[in-house]
Amino acid sequence: MMDPEIQERIAARRAELDGLEEQLVKQLAEVRAERDELAVAERVWQRMSEQLADERAQAGSPVVQVAGRAVRVVPERGPGVLESALPAEYQRILAAVRAAGSPVATRQIGEALGVDTGVRGKLEPLRGKLTKLADRGWLHKRPDGKFTVRP
Repeated sequence: MMDPEIQERIAARRAELDGLEEQLVKQLAEVRAERDELAVAERVWQRMSEQLADERAQAGSPVVQVAGRAVRVVPERGPGVLESALPAEYQRILAAVRAAGSPVATRQIGEALGVDTGVRGKLEPLRGKLTKLADRGWLHKRPDGKFTVRP
């Protein structure tokens, strides 16, 4: 027969180890859950990186739906964004401003592009496109309203 004091110590140690085991099982479950979350985050990041790379690799600017019509988006000018990413109409406008060689007004660009400059309604859409090119960094709009090509 075992000494009651030794039995008490063994029981106490067993209870202590059981508590420690329970604590470690809980920690292990938390570690595994976090590791699983990191694996999911890594997969999502990988997919997003691939999608962004595909989008950047596509030639031309993206097409979006506006009021039920497909409209080309004018991209921001930046490193790696070529002029060819612009819709054809915007490329022609940019070429006309570049060909002018000096700051030009909307009317002058309209004349160069064959727009009927006698009708104000024909110039306003062109002014909007010139402004959009300036807003996106392709052109510089001067305080006097004239446009130049950014270097």
